[in-house]
Amino acid sequence: MKSFSKRQFAMLALASATLLAAGGAHAQAALDNILKSKTIKIAVPTDYPPYGAVDKTMTPQGLDIEMAQLIATKLGVKVELVPVTSANRIPYLQTKKADLVISTLGKNAEREKVIDFSSAYAPFFQAVYAAKSMKLTSFADMAGKTVAVTRGAMEDQELNKVAPPNVDYRRFEDNNATIAAFVAGQTQTVATSAAVAGDMLAKNPKVSAEFKLLLKDSPCFVGIAKGETALKTRVNEIIAAAKKDGTLDAMSKKWLGKAAGDLPV
Repeated sequence: MKSFSKRQFAMLALASATLLAAGGAHAQAALDNILKSKTIKIAVPTDYPPYGAVDKTMTPQGLDIEMAQLIATKLGVKVELVPVTSANRIPYLQTKKADLVISTLGKNAEREKVIDFSSAYAPFFQAVYAAKSMKLTSFADMAGKTVAVTRGAMEDQELNKVAPPNVDYRRFEDNNATIAAFVAGQTQTVATSAAVAGDMLAKNPKVSAEFKLLLKDSPCFVGIAKGETALKTRVNEIIAAAKKDGTLDAMSKKWLGKAAGDLPV
């Protein structure tokens, strides 16, 4: 085994410290690079209304799009929207194809091993919707009422846990059929996700439906590369300010028909 002199040990220690410092600087480079380039690349959905989709002119729009634009505005930079799918949104962040991911991203233990998360910025939930004129303040009020639901979906499972036994379920094979039945007046209520409901409300204003009862809540977070503490801190400051001044509630009401309310930090 080779022995080292005190001088050699000192040199090794200095080299290690230099490498660690370089690594730390690299890990904190994202925010500096964004501010220097005056551009932030944000991964967003473009096929998942009302969080992210494209209009007739192929312009991205939706809750996640507005959140991306808000962050860019507050940072004083231009936003470059990067379309992603559920499968590639985290890899895009890890490979630096995006600085942030704002794409209905839920937080769980497995994902926390590979990326960091901001505070929550928007709700994502399953809920019961009905006409604004209908009194529906508790699940007990659903007794004897008809409900459209997609067979086997999370909302189907969650509703079974809390609804009275005499709810009249009308189960359909996909979301389109479920929504079509409710919009056509074949059922009094519908149980579905925030995404599906938001799209329904936007396309069918004459139905005059609204959020009634929450089934399950799974809020959305901004995804940030591991170690980018400065960027994470700045994003959280923007979210906190938007929460305080009502911006998050307004965005959520616009796209989901329900205020953001209390969100985890």
